[in-house]
Amino acid sequence: MLHLHIENETSRLRAVILGTAESSGPTPRIQDCYDPKSMEHVLAGTYPKEADLVREMDAVAAVFNKYNVQVFRPQVIENCNQIFSRDIAFVIEDKLIRANILPNRESEVEAIRYVWNQVDRDKRIILPPECHVEGGDVMPWNNHVFMGTYSGEDYPQLITARTNRDAVIAIQELFPHKTVKSFELRKSNTNAKENALHLDCCFQPLGKGKAIIHKNGFLIEREYQWLVDFFGKEHVFEISKEEMYNMNSNIFSISEDVVISEKSFTRLNTWLRKHGFIVEEVPYAEISKQGGLLRCTTMPLIRDGS
Repeated sequence: MLHLHIENETSRLRAVILGTAESSGPTPRIQDCYDPKSMEHVLAGTYPKEADLVREMDAVAAVFNKYNVQVFRPQVIENCNQIFSRDIAFVIEDKLIRANILPNRESEVEAIRYVWNQVDRDKRIILPPECHVEGGDVMPWNNHVFMGTYSGEDYPQLITARTNRDAVIAIQELFPHKTVKSFELRKSNTNAKENALHLDCCFQPLGKGKAIIHKNGFLIEREYQWLVDFFGKEHVFEISKEEMYNMNSNIFSISEDVVISEKSFTRLNTWLRKHGFIVEEVPYAEISKQGGLLRCTTMPLIRDGS
């Protein structure tokens, strides 16, 4: 059996699900794209090729191997994009919570059934159908759970709005001893530079009390300001609209002082090293064309902690 344990984003990682790009299928039609960045690359003829995606994910698997992290991969489904394992489930404390994702992605959940079955039955949570949530919007942070959401009236029309208020309430009820803090995110079906698909597209806590943030990803300025105040302005790395578009906030922590980051994030990686982080650089630019990066492709199962 797997004894899950996730209290935050940065404690030493021991086990993780890493998505797979094998048999990820042909370039989608515009109407089948889930986000504006994918649409952009389909229209431009620059949508990533499977071989490049596989190579990039192999680079991350090699870093996990270097740090002796146990890696689970989804069972390969033919012609199915299974890269973004964070979308389909997430762990808080010792509970594995199945995400209620877009209906045509159900098969992706089945592909990790063998992991789900290794978790105690009473630790497997399926939320009610009215609770829409994806793992990119959920960040356990010790006594807090940070959640991205969208509660505008146009929610049903926005394919980029993935987590609703019902899900925020459900998580608070599941973890009554934690403070669940939600943040309204900016959404656009058509403009990738004005769209925070998930909370981790505009914010990420790091080890050493640091965080990455992009102000325009938040619809309500005081909610952005709450996060800046929570971490302290001097500990926060502010990214530009272009850096958010390139997914600079979507890196991944192996421990308090080791992060995996995209090799082209020069300004960010320089800042991280200046603050004492070990930065494991990988090529992930092709994966970013699909609207996600390192945090999106990884779903932690076990981290150290009391």
